[in-house]
Amino acid sequence: MSDHLNHECGIAMVRLLKPLSFYHKKYGTSFYGLNKLYLLMEKQHNRGQDGAGVVNIKFDVEPGTKYISRYRSIEKQAIADIFSRIHNKFEEVKKNDPKLLEDPEWLKKNIAFSGELFLGHVRYGTYGLNSIESCHPFLRQNNWMSRNLVVAGNFNMTNVDELFNDLIKLGQSPKEKADTVTVMENIGHFLDEENEVLYQKYKALGNSKQEISPLIAEHIDVGNILRRSSKNWDGGYAIAGILGHGDAFVLRDPAGIRPAYFYKDDEVVIVTSERPAMQTAFNIPLDSIHEIKPGHALIIKKNGKIKEEMIKEPTQRLSCSFERIYFSRGSDNDIYKERKELGRLLCQSILTSVDHDLRNTVFSFIPNTAEVAFYGMMQGMEEYLKEVKKRKIKALGTNITDEKLNEILSIRPRAEKIAIKDAKLRTFITNDTDRSDMVAHVYDITYGTIRKGIDNLVVIDDSIVRGTTLKNSIIKMLDRLNPKKIVVVSSAPQIRYPDCYGIDMAKIGDLVAFKAAIQLLEENNMEHIVDEVFERCKEQLELGVNEMKNFVRMIYQPFSAEQISAKIAQLVKPEECKSELQIIFQKIEDLHSACPNHRGDWYFSGNYPTPGGNKVVSKAFINYIQGINERAY
Repeated sequence: MSDHLNHECGIAMVRLLKPLSFYHKKYGTSFYGLNKLYLLMEKQHNRGQDGAGVVNIKFDVEPGTKYISRYRSIEKQAIADIFSRIHNKFEEVKKNDPKLLEDPEWLKKNIAFSGELFLGHVRYGTYGLNSIESCHPFLRQNNWMSRNLVVAGNFNMTNVDELFNDLIKLGQSPKEKADTVTVMENIGHFLDEENEVLYQKYKALGNSKQEISPLIAEHIDVGNILRRSSKNWDGGYAIAGILGHGDAFVLRDPAGIRPAYFYKDDEVVIVTSERPAMQTAFNIPLDSIHEIKPGHALIIKKNGKIKEEMIKEPTQRLSCSFERIYFSRGSDNDIYKERKELGRLLCQSILTSVDHDLRNTVFSFIPNTAEVAFYGMMQGMEEYLKEVKKRKIKALGTNITDEKLNEILSIRPRAEKIAIKDAKLRTFITNDTDRSDMVAHVYDITYGTIRKGIDNLVVIDDSIVRGTTLKNSIIKMLDRLNPKKIVVVSSAPQIRYPDCYGIDMAKIGDLVAFKAAIQLLEENNMEHIVDEVFERCKEQLELGVNEMKNFVRMIYQPFSAEQISAKIAQLVKPEECKSELQIIFQKIEDLHSACPNHRGDWYFSGNYPTPGGNKVVSKAFINYIQGINERAY
């Protein structure tokens, strides 16, 4: 993606099922779980640039012993910072008595982060300040083990105001109105109630207070707590939690918007947001990794028993397709295939754009995350040329010669590395004019790859969101090569609607497709549609959330996708650009074809997977009309 977007947090959980001495004996290290957690977090670093956090729980410790340890960081290399601080604890042991590093039970008793259950989080914030207080995991503390709660997740709730008011009705006074706090306090409230019910039950049976605590820990019903607390949640979420005594869970939203996967054997249970992380860290075959079902929670009891329990009735599965296009690591088996297919499916539109003239067309990609789609595009062009070559050879009939045959067989699509991003360049200048000039140099161009005025230049991108980087940098840079025509191809469809489930696209006025549609309405004297949509959106906010509809669709209805694409090209084309410019977007039906099991396409279609989505898009449009520069949830 050429435009910068914040997006998608990542979770990693490691639960050791054997005594700590087992891992030391088998793997030769007392830090098996800690080392694996580090790998899982680093392999999901793509999901977190703002901060990170780690929590460790020790089982069955003596009263007075610290059993919950947590570090969080917002340093530039947050994961490295956290694990360096943890490692320093063990370095002190090494200085004083190196043999103790070979004694996992001593380490567990005396040194933090040497327990059986780990939870890690990498953060890419979409809301709030990038402060240490915003970093997961969050911790709700209590002197009763089973009332302690740790929460970390990849989520956004659309109805934070309602959830906040629910807490007030329960008698609480939340310290802030944020979905992370409201979710944790919501779960915490019903965790407290579950504890109280069990306490009264075992007290009535004649158990002493000291006897009651382990009985509560053994019989606490995590599924019941989650069912009660998540009753009114509206959003996309994969939420991981740990109770102080050792129970753990990962809960997924009913539409499967946010991803979560797990693996289990007799030694370990692992949960991550992405499959390749655990495949790499544990060398696990793909078919041994399971997806947590939508609406279900994977519950790991302290005694090692594991179950996947339905918490909320699953709805239509609408897993986020944008994750597949861009956010997730392309090393995932399915995502890699899907991205290649997204590139291949664009070939016919590209061929039409360049009049099938592949001899005078050069193909490339920007940025690097579009590389897999580029491979698919090139394979599609190879398939097309294969048929062209067959026709040409057949047309020769008996006049075939080596020279003519070699000429035909030499036809192939031309691919070049046109641009390289300069990671060292920082646009620190604040003056708008000077800064714009600096942005234009973020990429280094490869000169000599294009024949001036002769070659078409086709460049594929993952998606086009705001179009600012295209206008201020990429197209200016490509135009320096003096191609006959520049064709920018997006492997995603036009992004028309804001997101509210975890990706930083909450302001509809920032979206270049929306700007294009508004401008087309103005040019065609159809501003009355904008006024009508505004009134309908205001009316929507007076309705119950389940009655709301997405009337913002009306903004786009008068125009074809091709008309909007043409207007986008006009909007992002710099005044000084001499080359002809065309922008091609993926068709929504082709997106569904490439990603058949991940049909969450609300960014492109406006079909939100939860009722709260329609509320958010209405509020986003109202904010745009009223000039309110804030997110709509």
